[in-house]
Amino acid sequence: MSATMEQGTQASSAPGGARSIPSRIREHARRDPQRVCMREKRFGIWQDITWADYWDNVSLVAHGLAALGVEAGDRVAIHSENRPEWLYADVGTVALRAITMGLYPTNPAPEVAYLLRDSGSKVLIAEDQEQVDKALEVEAECPDLQHIVYLDPRGVREYEHSKLLSWDAFIAMGREHRDREPDLLDRRASEATGEDVATLIYTSGTTGPPKGAMLSVGNIDFAVETLVSGGGFYNPPAGPHDVILSYLPLCHVAERAATEWVNAEAGVTVHFAESIDTVQANLKEVQPTLFFAVPRIWEKLHAGIHIKMNAASPLKRAVFGFWMKMAERIGDELVANEGRHTVKTRVLYGLGYPFVFRALRDRVGLRKVRSAGSGAAPIAPEVLKFFFGIGVIIYEIYGMTENAAVATTNRPGRVKLGTVGEPQPGIEVRIDEQTGEILTRHPANFVGYWNKPDKTAEAIDADGWLHTGDVGEWVDGTHIKIVDRIKDIIITAGGKNISPSEIENLLKTSPYVKEAVVVGDGRPYLTALIGIELDTVGDWAQRRKLPYTTYRDLSEKPEVLQLVQKVVKDTNEKFARVENIRKFRIIPKELDHEDGELTATQKVKRASLYEMFGHLVDDMYANDTRYPGGDLVEVHTPGAAPVAAGRGGDA
Repeated sequence: MSATMEQGTQASSAPGGARSIPSRIREHARRDPQRVCMREKRFGIWQDITWADYWDNVSLVAHGLAALGVEAGDRVAIHSENRPEWLYADVGTVALRAITMGLYPTNPAPEVAYLLRDSGSKVLIAEDQEQVDKALEVEAECPDLQHIVYLDPRGVREYEHSKLLSWDAFIAMGREHRDREPDLLDRRASEATGEDVATLIYTSGTTGPPKGAMLSVGNIDFAVETLVSGGGFYNPPAGPHDVILSYLPLCHVAERAATEWVNAEAGVTVHFAESIDTVQANLKEVQPTLFFAVPRIWEKLHAGIHIKMNAASPLKRAVFGFWMKMAERIGDELVANEGRHTVKTRVLYGLGYPFVFRALRDRVGLRKVRSAGSGAAPIAPEVLKFFFGIGVIIYEIYGMTENAAVATTNRPGRVKLGTVGEPQPGIEVRIDEQTGEILTRHPANFVGYWNKPDKTAEAIDADGWLHTGDVGEWVDGTHIKIVDRIKDIIITAGGKNISPSEIENLLKTSPYVKEAVVVGDGRPYLTALIGIELDTVGDWAQRRKLPYTTYRDLSEKPEVLQLVQKVVKDTNEKFARVENIRKFRIIPKELDHEDGELTATQKVKRASLYEMFGHLVDDMYANDTRYPGGDLVEVHTPGAAPVAAGRGGDA
């Protein structure tokens, strides 16, 4: 197939007739007011929220914002973990024809300042003292910020600041305003068009300051119809009897689609995780029927299963080991048949279900999952195959903020492992013949970047094609495989083009590796910076009675070096020699968003990493075999045995 082959047909948009998220919520409240649409845990008990409750709170927020002087087109920022108030604030803002801008709970104060200032946000809805403190630290740098509404009064109620307002007082203002102007939202709805900007979703900022991608009501309407009603997100499509768990940051387009959009369109019941740290416990409690996760979550679930089994009795380990071999056979068969069961897989799974698979799925919270998805970053095929083997078929989905998460998906019975699927109906996708870049064109392509017309022109060309920045290739003429980000492709000193993400993802399939960054652009060979998974390696060390105190102490143990060295060597065996990692260094700390090493979505900022650990990279390409501190490391000598162990190694 030609690299420029287009898939799908372009659907026509009707800006004036686009249905907004508020209109969908209001319709649910009118049609089925007492049905439960959300649950959140308070004092250890799941509390019900009905559609009538949902719309009432949306209405009160919209009127509260109007009372604070928010007009159509103004920006309202939300800085909070996932909770019902996040949705009330988002939907209420859009109902007023204003624009929402979400911040990640982990955004440090300098990033909060940049986002509030760049968006020109007029009101900030902050969750608690932590987020309020960040805002107060930088509010002098944000001239447009007039009000800070806080949800949790603990630690804040004694603050004296003219911009602070409690949630209860804010809602009371909304109630009074609604009594005075009961027809406000009807008027705003009659004035709304599909071209209204509904939200600013800021890019992760891996290569520079984040950019605010503008998604319109029409963009979101097309995305909702494609992802939800068209089964592009979950397949078969989601329905009112489905249950989901919301835990990824709602300011990210993937979670906005998985929680707010799916809930508004299909009427699923949303459960809000208590925190990102309780996801696994909440999963087990809720047992969702639909589950979307980024690769990091699937990797953690995968690693967690192996940690627990390593600590089990010899008999349990033996039983687990036997059925994992059967699961591997099931996974291989399913992969070969594009996710379709055969007689063999049904028999093996049926035999293994009462022994291991049911209990295993129950303990990780996936027993009732009927449709699962992975997206937002590449995931190693080995992780997918593991879950295939225990009965959880994960469909890779591809999209990005700039196209409202709409591009391609794998579908039941048409799963090609290692690909992100086939173009969704109504979507045009092509691959540029010269650069290999994936281009998309459809009505959900974003309006542009906020206040950055030059960057917008770079992203969307004159013919309406969105340049994704991802390099891809067709597989069997129907599915797309993501090779890597254009900016991340490595060209070695020998002129070989290498995709680092494929190597990195395979390294991260090991339960002992949390981060892996392959280095080699313009260099004679590949090297890697590797971060260990503290929980898993810590458990491994404890079982071997290997004492340690901190992450750094553990990472410097010769035994840990040898453990990681084996992971690297096993990975090398799956690639051509030119793609082999010749040397590696273990990063001496856990990467952190606040230290500037990770984006808020936990993507590695390569430039920051090279800057912080450049001495490790330089050491791998130097003749000196010692660190500045004098630790002896292995020297790369082809065909020779390892000579020593320190904080780095030769693979």
